Amino acid sequence: MVGTGGRSLRKPQRVAVVGLGAIGLRVVEALNAGVPGCELAAIVVRDRTRAESKLRHLDKPFPFFTLRDAEPRADIVVECAPAAMLPEIVEPFLRAGKTAIVLSVSAILSNYHLVDIARDHGGQIAAPTGALLGLDAVTAAAEGEIHSVRMITRKPVLGLAGAPYLVERNISLVGIAAPLCVFRGTARQAAVGFPANLNVAAALSLAGIGPDRTSLEIWADPSLDRNVHSIEVDSDSARFSMTIENIPTDNPRTARISALSVISYLRKLAAPLRVGS
Repeated sequence: MVGTGGRSLRKPQRVAVVGLGAIGLRVVEALNAGVPGCELAAIVVRDRTRAESKLRHLDKPFPFFTLRDAEPRADIVVECAPAAMLPEIVEPFLRAGKTAIVLSVSAILSNYHLVDIARDHGGQIAAPTGALLGLDAVTAAAEGEIHSVRMITRKPVLGLAGAPYLVERNISLVGIAAPLCVFRGTARQAAVGFPANLNVAAALSLAGIGPDRTSLEIWADPSLDRNVHSIEVDSDSARFSMTIENIPTDNPRTARISALSVISYLRKLAAPLRVGS
């Protein structure tokens, strides 16, 4: 398609959003307001009545479909659902050679066959990086040799409540008065023990030297009202450290910036100037 002055114009990317929690709702609102080069093609939820209530302030009909019916109507799926649903959501899109934007990054580590499916069928899994700064630098360093990656995460108590690792070990955070280290290990181990809490650690490991060589500490800190992530990277091209303090949404496990990172990714698809990889 050719536009004014011979400038090539792309067709809008049709986007399906699965899940309407804190992240999904924000992405739908942005698409409704207008993201150049994208259009909202489908919303997939378990409870349509509840979803319609959440979207009432936008005052327009929305394209609700089942997951099966959404795939033919969209080029991109944004997964904003429980981690256990990741394969069910993204596999149809990957087999069709399409893109899956994944928020449950930890679940990729236990479902790595999805990467093989994407490779075999020309699809792509994209993990937005907004909740952890510096992943562009990590991926660049990984083109050379990374010697070590260490991450320390400090979260408010509610941000870790109910994590399987804590439940299985009878680790109670009720009434703690000082910071408590609740986990030391690898990013892979953390992905199993904290599937809804540490997607940033999984993203860091996939960007760098892998989930078995990325070391991680997790602290519960009753003095915090933000999720604080600090990383240190030592490589043959650079040594760097970074810290980010993420403001949570109404869901204490979810950072506000996570939804914004998805919207930023979508904006880049048709942007005339793209900054960052």
